Amino acid sequence: MSTFRDLKGIGDDKVTAIGLGTWGIGGYESPYYSRDEENVEVLRYGLKLGINLIDTAEFYGAGHSEELVGRAIEGFDRDEIFIISKVWPTNFGYERAKRAVSESAKRLGTYIDLHLLHWPGTEWRKIEETLHALEELVDEGLIRYIGVSNFDLELLKRSQEAMRKYEIVANEVKYSLRDRWPETSGLLDYMKREKIALIAYTPLEKGSLARNSCLAEIGRKYGKTSAQVALNYLIWEENVIAIPKAGRKEHVKENAGAMGWRLSREDRERARGCV
Repeated sequence: MSTFRDLKGIGDDKVTAIGLGTWGIGGYESPYYSRDEENVEVLRYGLKLGINLIDTAEFYGAGHSEELVGRAIEGFDRDEIFIISKVWPTNFGYERAKRAVSESAKRLGTYIDLHLLHWPGTEWRKIEETLHALEELVDEGLIRYIGVSNFDLELLKRSQEAMRKYEIVANEVKYSLRDRWPETSGLLDYMKREKIALIAYTPLEKGSLARNSCLAEIGRKYGKTSAQVALNYLIWEENVIAIPKAGRKEHVKENAGAMGWRLSREDRERARGCV
């Protein structure tokens, strides 16, 4: 197992602080097949490095991303891998959600560790029905934990109150050095108090933070790159996990190198001024 391991909690499980994001792997709004073999190998490479968290969704590539994740995990110890998927708002509602999650599990070829409501949608009743459907799916063994994505503080609290049997263990939101709204809105502090994992997507701002010369200067002190500094800024928080897209092996290795060390408080504050 790699020395990159740096573990955070989701529910009662431990996952690596850096996960493998899959938006664009296998397509965006529609499936894309020409890079399937390469994408599977990249995901497998990340698992071999010791990263044990993969984030996907039924929306990604219209389900093809889930199919590629299912292929990538073949031959690995399933109990050592933590898979996140999501239900799209068009599938909200009790019956539709149950069917959609079942289809996601079929594409993955396995149970799902954490299932999220991908976006809030517009109708509270549908959100509540979906949360209750996911609770039943926990009882049925199809999923293990329930979470949300892109929920602000008010909606997160309301969702917590709606749960009948299980807790919301994660909220996946956009969070980066450039977009620090979870800090300024009070969401991050609340989630820390509640022991809810914050899963940060677009943590490198589509690569722009990896090209930041100010972050690169900070990184030289640690023997790290600007991308590694930007990711370490996030996982410095006890409950934050970052899921940069896993598109190429060299980027997966670089992302993994954001684990196993920490910026000093002074350098972390300095990093805020770089963007």
